[in-house]
Amino acid sequence: MLKIKKDDEVIVIAGRDRGKRGRIQTVLSTGKYLVQGINMVKKHKKGNPQKGITGGIIDMEAPIAKSNVALFNSATSKGDKVGFRTLEDGSKIRIFKSTNEAIDA
Repeated sequence: MLKIKKDDEVIVIAGRDRGKRGRIQTVLSTGKYLVQGINMVKKHKKGNPQKGITGGIIDMEAPIAKSNVALFNSATSKGDKVGFRTLEDGSKIRIFKSTNEAIDA
């Protein structure tokens, strides 16, 4: 079970975008995340008139390391560590370490 999943709201805790919040778009197998609106870079794209692709400079999200983001806890308005708890029925849920509240409702 992953500590941070797709569509979770995270806050950046290190780097040039520190303090910004966004939603996880993709969890990459390299241990990085694509976060909406975070770690924006400019990509120079070459055009191809035969395929109808126009060239230019586009803004896109670059992957950010998982060590630089934390799950956002709306109760405390801060980033929080994630832990796991096993329920009586044997299912495993994610919890916030600071408040012991369940993340997955």
